[in-house]
Formats: sequence, C-alpha cells, structure tokens
Amino acid sequence: MAVLFSCSKVKKEFGETTILKDINFEVVEGDRLALVGINGAGKTTMANIIYGTLGLDGGSILWYKKDVEIGYLHQQGNYSHRTFEGREEILSPKDSRGEKLGEGSFNYSEEVVSFKEDFYQISSELGMEKVSQWEENRLSNLSGGEKMKIALASIWALNPDFLILDEPTNHLDYGGVQWLIQELRKYRGTILIISHDRYFLDKTVNKIVEIKDGTAEIYKGNYSFYREEKKRRYENQLHQYQVQEETKEKIREEIDRLGNWSDKAHRDSRKKQQLGLGKKEYFRKKAKKKDKQIKSKIKRLEKIEVTGVEKPKEDKKINFGFQEASLKGKRILEGKSMEKAYGNRVLFSDSSFYVKRGERVGIFGDNGCGKTTFLKILLGEDTLDKGEVFISSSVQKGYLSQETLDVDKTMKVIDLFNFASREEQGKIRILLANMGFDEKMINKPVGTLSLGELTRVRMTKLILNNEELLILDEPLNHLDIYSREKLEEALLDYNGTILVVSHDRYMLQNLCDVLLVFKDKKIVRVNGSAKEYLEGLDQGAQHSFTLGINKEKQEAMVIDERKIKEEKLLIENEIAFVLGEFSKYAMGSREYEELDMRFNQLIKQKKELSST
Repeated sequence: MAVLFSCSKVKKEFGETTILKDINFEVVEGDRLALVGINGAGKTTMANIIYGTLGLDGGSILWYKKDVEIGYLHQQGNYSHRTFEGREEILSPKDSRGEKLGEGSFNYSEEVVSFKEDFYQISSELGMEKVSQWEENRLSNLSGGEKMKIALASIWALNPDFLILDEPTNHLDYGGVQWLIQELRKYRGTILIISHDRYFLDKTVNKIVEIKDGTAEIYKGNYSFYREEKKRRYENQLHQYQVQEETKEKIREEIDRLGNWSDKAHRDSRKKQQLGLGKKEYFRKKAKKKDKQIKSKIKRLEKIEVTGVEKPKEDKKINFGFQEASLKGKRILEGKSMEKAYGNRVLFSDSSFYVKRGERVGIFGDNGCGKTTFLKILLGEDTLDKGEVFISSSVQKGYLSQETLDVDKTMKVIDLFNFASREEQGKIRILLANMGFDEKMINKPVGTLSLGELTRVRMTKLILNNEELLILDEPLNHLDIYSREKLEEALLDYNGTILVVSHDRYMLQNLCDVLLVFKDKKIVRVNGSAKEYLEGLDQGAQHSFTLGINKEKQEAMVIDERKIKEEKLLIENEIAFVLGEFSKYAMGSREYEELDMRFNQLIKQKKELSST
C-alpha cells in the first residue's frame, strides 16, 4: 500500500514546555494506527497537528495523496470534518489551517438535514431508536454515551477517507463498542485512534505508536503485542546496559592498574642511584607504553559514554494505595421491588438485588438504561418511584462521578486539599507523589492539568477519606493505559466493597466477581465471572445467563461449565500423550492396537463433551 503521509522531526512547544521534540513515523493507506502514551504525552496534540488545527514549531508533515477527506471525533463527543486541497501539502513550522474548518464542521441539526437517511439508520444500529422523534428536552439531556453515539452516527454518515478517533469508547456501552469494532473492520479507509481501552485496541489496530518523552516508538501489532514487545525491549535494553556498565567498570579497573604500572615505571626511570643508560631507557619506554594503553582505554570509555546503550526508563510510578476497610456484617446494600421512571420512560421496575460486604460489583447495561441514576439513588441524590433501598447505616461511602472538578481553575493542585497541620500536608504530598505528581506539578494551576491528571487528583481525594464502600462511575475515563492497570491492581488489593460502572471490558473482567445487569427494564444480580458473561454475549450465548433464572440454578450452570472445561482439558492432555506413544511401537503390535483403541475412545469422549 502507498504511504498516505509521513511525520518528520515534528516538534511542538507550549510556552517553555516542549511536548513533542522529535516525532518520526509514517502512515500507510489502510493502516489501523493507535497513538498511546501516558496522560500529557502529547497524543491529542499530535492528532490536532495531523488534522491541521495546530501548527508546528519544527519538522514537517508530508501528504502523498490529494483530496483526502478527514473526519475527526473529539474526546468531548463532538466532531469536525475537512478536505485537503487538491494538491500535495506540507505542514511546516507555524502553519495552521484552523481558519479553514468552518465550512467542514457540522453539528447534529445539519446532519439530520444532509445525511438523515444514513444518520437514522446508524443511530438505530447503535441502539437509539426513532431519533427523529426525540423531543428537544430529550436531546438536551443526552448521556455521555448517547452524545458519543450521535457523533459516531454523524461521522459515519460522512464516510471520510481518513478517521481520527480520540477516545471513541468513552461512555460507550457494550453494544456501542461492539458496533464500532465491527464497523472499523469493514471500513476501507485509514484510521488513527487515541484510546486507553485495551480490549478495543486489541480488536481494532495493527500498529501502535507510543509517544514517550517527546519521541515516537513503533510497534507493529495490537495492544497485547505492544505490551509484551515493550516489556521485551525494556528487558533487552536493560540487559545490554548492565553488560555495558560491567564492561566500563572493567575498563576503569584496567586504567587504574595500568596507571599504577606507569607511575612505577616513571619513578624507576628517575631513580638517583646509578642506573645504566640502557636500564633508564627501558623504564622510559615501559612508562610510555603504559601511558599509551591508558589513553586507548580512556578513549574507549569516552566512546561508550557517547554512543553506548542508555539505561531504559521505567514507566512513571503510580501507586493508588487504598486503605483496608473494616468489615462488619454481611449485607451492605439491598434493593426491593424498585421502580424508577422519567415521564413515560421507565428505566427499571420490579427490580431487587443485594450486595455483600467485600464484593466487587460491576454495573453493566446499555447507555441511557439508568446506571448513573441508580448510583444517585444509592447516594441519596435521587429517589425511587416505588420500592426501597437499604444501605447499612454504619457504612462510609466514597463516590467518584463522571464529572470533572468544579473548582477555580487558577487554584494550585495542593490547594484543593484541606489540611490542618504539617503532618497532614506531608501525608497529602506523599499520596500525590504516589499518584505521579512531583513538586512542580502540585503547584501547577488546576486548569493546566490533562483530564487524566484531574482524574488522579479526584482519586487522591477519595483515597484520603478512607471509605468502606467505593462507588465509581467510569473511573477509568481519561486515564492512560498504565494508570488503568495500576488502579485495577489497587482495587483488587482493596478489601472493602466496590460498585463500579465501567465500559472498560478488561476492568470488568479482571476486577468484578458479581454483576448487576440492567436489561429489559430490570436490574438483576448475576453471580460468577464477568468474563464468562461477556464472552457469552460475544458468542450469542446469552441464554446461558438468562436474567430470570434463580441464583442456585445459575451457579450450578457455571459449576457444570467449569467441570466440562476441566474434563476436556484432561482428555486433550491424554490425547497428546497417546499420540506421542504411537511412535514407540510397530503398527499391528498389541501395544499399538491398545493405543489406537484408547485414542478412538478419547476422541469420542471429546466430541460428546463438545456437544453438551
């Protein structure tokens, strides 16, 4: 395939801060490329430079194709669209095309007029039926996921040649993510994705560009390949560095030893006692030889210092470090015959559930099904129309909402925290340091922080309260991949109770041992592995998790499925063993015939289990 565009020595500065200093990579037509990196690494900055809304402070971007239509889905759930002029273009320093975007930008109302047929069809595919009949009040109160779906439907109706998608799965429900994955597989153009959704990246990209310390490193594969390959490269470079340092130490030891010999030879050549001329000349030559060897060793050492292997940098350390919760009693939450509606729109009815202390509960359902409303009811910020919710009076609740901090953006990070003593201030500074905030960052204005950094600040405030029940509404939004993994580790170690709304599939699979599923206007508790439930949805085997079955029957089904898997594994191991034994005996021998009979029995057993 032909190269679509290439980035060469791209540099971008904001004030005294250099975000991008030497970015080099090319994008081939048909590429499924992801930009990854920690929060603040410059991913969105790079996307805006490619799109043309930001100029460069160095380097260039060379386009090899004319009339390229670009659709840009922004993090906030809005989008823009533009077409390059009919010529090859080079983005050079300080060149910005922001003023050209007016004609190529669209909003929802324009899309209904210009692309209504495709727009309505795609909206329906995304689970938003009869958008054309939605009242103004409905449109002005869209959830984050619904806004993202509106933007996706709009941009798909445009069908551009090149897609830039910045956090496209933020707020999207399971159905929306699956739709997007399938559409991206069918899409014939070129795609650039910025995402921290590990499952989504595994399913959609074939190349990853990691932006780190202002430079770019290329990995040809999906997210899982990137993580393994990054680890392998790190370990390989660390090994080379350690070997190099051992070599340098040996050279220094040789220099010291040669220096001692040289000093002795110089002293011997200057002794006052009578020495023959030949003897003095001998010591002078010996000293010169040692001096020459020392210079050679020093040059070798200097060359290693200049051209040698650098010590690889580890990922920025982040430690969420939740405190242990005190466990009292068994049930912490219980709902009975609950119902909630807005006008004629019923969110859920006739719904009951319970949550035991120490459980990690995932709240799962489509956009707009009432998950956030449900959390607000638990927090006392909203009420049920019918039924009741019991929350243990002894439990302390901590809540992380989807909204960002509503504070004065000029305030310093450290000033967001209340402390009555130096001791408390020191504790806060240590916790912020564990979150990746150094002394310089904690004195930065809040308005200069990235969305991911703001999320880490909010998580810090939550940890300081030392709550027994954590209620988390999309806690991974805007967090980079490394921070997501560290937060998961901390939550797995936390012994309190967790209720989490998340559309990050890997988080639900890795963390949750119970699901509260919003389906068919009901809330139902589903015990067992979240991974098995989601894989059941993938395979169209949702009947295995029928929401109306009782708890005992469902748990028995899960146990039966595990037994079948274990039996199949044992059979497959024995088949492998039998196949290995065949080569030891001659065909027709008694041993060979017995093995053949056993092999056929095992194959039959395996088929019977597979059809169960």
